[in-house]
Amino acid sequence: MEPEKPTFGFGSAAAHLARPAWTPFLLLLLSFLAVLSVQIATKPFSPPPPPAAAATVGSPPAARVAPPPGSCAGFFPGGSPPERKVVMSMRDFGGVGDGARPETETFRRAVRHLRRFGGRGGSQLNVPRGTWVTGSFNLTSNFTLFLEEGARILGSQDPNDWPIIEPLPSYGRGRERLGGRHISLIHGNGLTDVVITGNNGTIDGQGKMWWELWWNRTLEHTRGHLVELMNSHNVLISNLTFRNSPFWTIHPVYCSNVVIKDMTILAPLNAPNTDGIDPDSCSKVCIEDCYIESGDDLVAVKSGWDQYGIATAHPSSDIIVRRVSGTTPTCSGVGIGSEMSGGILNVIIEDLHVWDSAAGIRIKTDIGRGGYIANISISNVIMERVKIPIRFSRGSNDHPDEGWDPKAIPRVKGVFISNVVSVNSTKGPVLDGMKVSPFEQICMKNISLYGLPPPVKWHCEFLSGFADDVSPVPCPELRNNSSTLSCP
Repeated sequence: MEPEKPTFGFGSAAAHLARPAWTPFLLLLLSFLAVLSVQIATKPFSPPPPPAAAATVGSPPAARVAPPPGSCAGFFPGGSPPERKVVMSMRDFGGVGDGARPETETFRRAVRHLRRFGGRGGSQLNVPRGTWVTGSFNLTSNFTLFLEEGARILGSQDPNDWPIIEPLPSYGRGRERLGGRHISLIHGNGLTDVVITGNNGTIDGQGKMWWELWWNRTLEHTRGHLVELMNSHNVLISNLTFRNSPFWTIHPVYCSNVVIKDMTILAPLNAPNTDGIDPDSCSKVCIEDCYIESGDDLVAVKSGWDQYGIATAHPSSDIIVRRVSGTTPTCSGVGIGSEMSGGILNVIIEDLHVWDSAAGIRIKTDIGRGGYIANISISNVIMERVKIPIRFSRGSNDHPDEGWDPKAIPRVKGVFISNVVSVNSTKGPVLDGMKVSPFEQICMKNISLYGLPPPVKWHCEFLSGFADDVSPVPCPELRNNSSTLSCP
C-alpha cells in the first residue's frame, strides 16, 4: 500500500514544501561555511539572544496576532497565548522566591485555587523575578504559567518531591527501570488549552543528582522529565530557557495541537538521555525556532515501545520541525525512533543546523518494534563536524521485557532527504535497512558531503531508492532507476 501524501492541516504554506535547487547557491554557501567553521573553531558558539516577550506583565493585554509567515503554529487558537480572565502572582499565595527553601505547596495551592476559573475565562499564574525551588506540581486547563524576566524555577533536590507514577501504557514500564517512574517537575494530564511561557524566565531541573544516580547505577526508578503533558490538547510552550533536565526535557505524549517555539534548551553535553524535545504518540505538532544543547537527540519523534506501543496503537503524525539548531556529541540532530511501535508518519523537518554531533539525521528501529515509519521529508540541512551525517539504524537490541514479539517487524517506506550540505564529517552515510523488511522509497536529492577522506563511501544494506545530484557517489541501492516513479 502506497503511503498517503502528507496533509498536515497547518495551512497552505506548510502543506507543500518548496524545494529550491541547491546548485546555484553552492559556491556562496561554501564560502559562508568556511568562514563560519573558522569562527566556531576559534570560540565557543553562543545561542542567539532570547526572544522578547509579547507584552510586559501588568500592561494592557496585547492584541492577539497571527503567527509570522513560515510558522507552523497557526493551529494554536489565534497563533499566540490566549488572554486569561484572572491573573495572579505567586506572591499572592505567600510565595517568597528567595531560593532558601522549597515552595512546592505554594505552587500546588496556587494552581488549585486558579483551577476554579477554568470555565470562567481561564487563569494565569505569574512567577516573579527570583529563585523558586519546588518539587513536582500539576497544571490545569485554560491556564497559563508565566515566568517573568529574571524568574528561575529550580527542581527540588529531594527525590521524594518527584513522586512515583504509573508507567505509560505505550511503554509498559519505566523507560529505564521496571515499574513506575518519577513524575515530571511540571506535569499535566487530560488538559485543554495550557500554556507555559514568559519573558525568557528559566526552569532548571538541577539534574546532576539524577545523572549521578544513573552513572553510579543506583537509580531505582526511571528519572522524571522537566515538563511532561499527557492526553492534552492545545498546548503552547514558548519564550523560555529550560536547563538541566533529569531525563528527556519536554515530553508531550498522547497530545494534539502542540506548539513548542522560541525555546532555548541546555544540558551538559555528557548529561545522559537529556533529549531536548520528544513528541511521543502525538498529532499536529509544531516545533520551531529552538536552540538545543544536550547529551542526547535534540529532537526525537517516538510512539511507544515494542508490544506495549503496538497494543496502544497511538501513532505520531503530522509533525513539523523547522529552524532548530544545536549540538549533541553522542546522538543526532533529529531522530525518528527508536521507540516507534505505534507508527510515525507525515513528518516534515526543514532548516536544521547541527554541529559537533554524532549524527545529523537518524532513523532508528529494531526487530520487535512493529509499527511503521512513512512519509518523512527532510530538507535544507547544514552540518558541521558531524561524524555520520545520515544514519539509518537497526538492531538496537533494546526491549522492555521478555514479552516482545520477534515477529513484529517494522516497516520503513517513503523517506525523502534533500538539500543537505555537510562539512568535515568523518564517515559517510550509514543506511542499514532490515533483511526481513527492506526499507523502501529512500530518496536523496541535492546532497553534498565535503571533507570526507578519499576512501570513505556510503554504506547501504537492505533498502531501495533513488539518488539525484548526490556527492560522493551513493551506494548502488540508491541508483535503482526503476524506483523513480515512486519517489516524490
